[in-house]
This record gives sequence, structure tokens and C-alpha cells, in this order.
Amino acid sequence: MFNVEKYTGSREENYQMVKKQLHALIHDEKNQIANLSNAAALLNQFLDRINWVGFYLMDTNNELVLGPFQGLPACVRIPVGKGVCGTAALKKETVRIADVSQFPGHIACDSTSQSEIVIPLLKGEHLIGVLDIDSPELNRFDELDQEKLEEFVSVLIKFI
Repeated sequence: MFNVEKYTGSREENYQMVKKQLHALIHDEKNQIANLSNAAALLNQFLDRINWVGFYLMDTNNELVLGPFQGLPACVRIPVGKGVCGTAALKKETVRIADVSQFPGHIACDSTSQSEIVIPLLKGEHLIGVLDIDSPELNRFDELDQEKLEEFVSVLIKFI
């Protein structure tokens, strides 16, 4: 059974704890969908001021397809190079957007989303997919969030 500990430390300490919780949840599971599902659920309960968190996975048609997530129903397919998720996939780098209305070609799956961060899931140079997190607040994600979420993904990628 998994018990969620309260996040009462600094932001850095809390991110460290959530990485440890992720490892405890997925370290002995081989199923990719199970591990991505638990990772999305863990981030959903850990992060405040978000309205969607989940994964888009690479499909054979050079597009991202909806994977495990927490939140309202979402866009099912996103072409690589389109929107924030597709841009992160194309560049194979994190894309952090303070105001999605200012991002050319933004794909609005949820009209309440105002800011977004997308982290690619890379095994070496091979793109598996992206972690996508949306917030109903402008400028929700900062440099610390980016750094710590990239570390979270580096733990996750070992088990998918």
C-alpha cells in the first residue's frame, strides 16, 4: 500500500520527496502504462495550481497520442512540431510557457489552461513521449519547477 506523506518542507525538499515516492511506486513494475499512470496520479496530488497532468506517447505516424493522465478529457493526437507538446517533442527539450495564448500554434484542449510545461521523455536520443502539465494560472511554472520535473522524468524514464 502506498501512503502519501505530507509535503511540509521547502519546495526543493518536497520535490525530493516526490521523486522518492515515484521510485517507491514504480521500481519493481515493468509495465509502462502502470508506471505512467502512477506518475501522473502522483504529480496530480503533489502539484498545486494545475488543471491537467499526463503523458503523450510517440505513435508510429510521427505524432503524439494521449497516454495516462489526470484531468479533463484531452486532445487525443498531436502532430510532432505542433503546439507546446509537439514543439517539445520536435526539439527534444523542455518547453515552459508563461502564457499559452502567446504561443504560436497553441492547441487549446482546455480553455482554462493559461500556462504549460512540457518535458520530453528520452531514452538516449529516442523520444518515447512527453510529460505535459497545464495550469489555469499565468506563469505558474518557474526554473525550479523545470529543474525538478526534469529530475522526476529522469527517475521515471528508467522504468518505462
